[in-house]
Amino acid sequence: MGMFCLLSVSPSLIPTSWGQKSKPLKNQPVTMDSVSYALGVLFAKNLSDQGFNSLDGASLRDGFEHALAGTSNLTVEQADALVRSHLTALKEEADKQTLAEGEAYLQSNGLKEGVVTTPTGLQYRHEVMGQGPSPDANDEVTVHYRGTLIHGEEFDSSYRRGEPTSFPLNGVIRGWTEGLQTMNVGGKTTFFIPQDLAYGARPAPGGKVPPYAALIFEVELLEVRSVD
Repeated sequence: MGMFCLLSVSPSLIPTSWGQKSKPLKNQPVTMDSVSYALGVLFAKNLSDQGFNSLDGASLRDGFEHALAGTSNLTVEQADALVRSHLTALKEEADKQTLAEGEAYLQSNGLKEGVVTTPTGLQYRHEVMGQGPSPDANDEVTVHYRGTLIHGEEFDSSYRRGEPTSFPLNGVIRGWTEGLQTMNVGGKTTFFIPQDLAYGARPAPGGKVPPYAALIFEVELLEVRSVD
């Protein structure tokens, strides 16, 4: 495993929006003072993006200066291990909070009128009752859908892409496999899916869904096809 990197001075480090909002520097000499200040800005941005928002400035400065002078009381390997340990603790705390928020949301949501809770913990509310066939787990279905986190942030939508999607019902998350079998073609249903029936600890890397997140899907069942 490579060393943890806090700062990479490359164009990819600087968000596009910075360049769009910043005015170009005209006739400003490039000195070590200005470069040092610029590195400080990038360093702070990088740290903030990774969750380091409450650092001790004096200790940060001392560590930086001591490392440059070769007088640090930590080796690079020790510093790397310490930072990784802190990041692990931050992630564990964030995961616990996401899990607790999802459980509290579903507990409250299950008391609402029209919401059905199944023995697995899946919740659903039929918005429009369909009149067509209902799928079983071995069928292929075509749906339109919109997925959001419990706070309302959209993370996926076939409506936004402008076309429905098709898939084998036994090849998706358990909440969908179970939930769509409660629907009929032509129906619209909102699913409230606990994390263990969704992506659990391993959502798609780089996506908007955090680990252990409960999810909400608005689903419109358009077609059911038997798979031989």
